[in-house]
Amino acid sequence: MNQEKLTQFVQDKLEDMKARDIIVIDVVGKSSVTDTLVICSGTSKRHVSSIANNLIVECKQIEKPPLSVEGKDTGEWVLVDLGDIVAHIMLDDTRDFYQLEKLWQ
Repeated sequence: MNQEKLTQFVQDKLEDMKARDIIVIDVVGKSSVTDTLVICSGTSKRHVSSIANNLIVECKQIEKPPLSVEGKDTGEWVLVDLGDIVAHIMLDDTRDFYQLEKLWQ
């Protein structure tokens, strides 16, 4: 699966779980860690964890398991590292505080 299709797959899986305010940021040349950031919000800690868990399960099913997952226990900010794509699933307050969109755009 190429980068564009994987990015769309990630977006679709986030939308399936009713993630809000999904933003895709191309960070090629800005980051040596990844090529694409996908940032979205959940309505509660449980929602954030559920969105992340669904993304993890779906990626494993297409044989693209995450390289790592951080923050799933707390549910305020879950980072799912898929290599070329890193998904940030956050509570609104956490997202407002860190403002990743402004940092990377």
